[in-house]
Amino acid sequence: QVQLVESGGGLVQPGGSLKLSCAASGFTFSSYAMRWYRQAPGKERELVAQISSLGERTTYADSVKGRFTISRDNAKNTVNLQMNNLKLEDTAVYYCAAALFYGLESRPSYWGQGTQVTVSS
Repeated sequence: QVQLVESGGGLVQPGGSLKLSCAASGFTFSSYAMRWYRQAPGKERELVAQISSLGERTTYADSVKGRFTISRDNAKNTVNLQMNNLKLEDTAVYYCAAALFYGLESRPSYWGQGTQVTVSS
């Protein structure tokens, strides 16, 4: 069956770094655009970053540009999110998702269970 399993979340101080990973199985990973979303308490889920199926295109939310980097390894069926210079407002549950098309009108087909990232001093 399809699985997206996130890892790497945790507690970090402001200005620190974390690397999230998502391991995919059960579908043709290299055919899907991959996304990271996040949802903070009391807020709507938002798209953080997206990478195309072959990795040649990326998109970032304005709030994370220059701080976060999305990457993928199609040989290992993994997608990563390197998060640097973390801020208090980055605190959220982060979700990995797979979408059949890169365009944002394409809703994700698959979702992970989420991993908590807490930025606190």
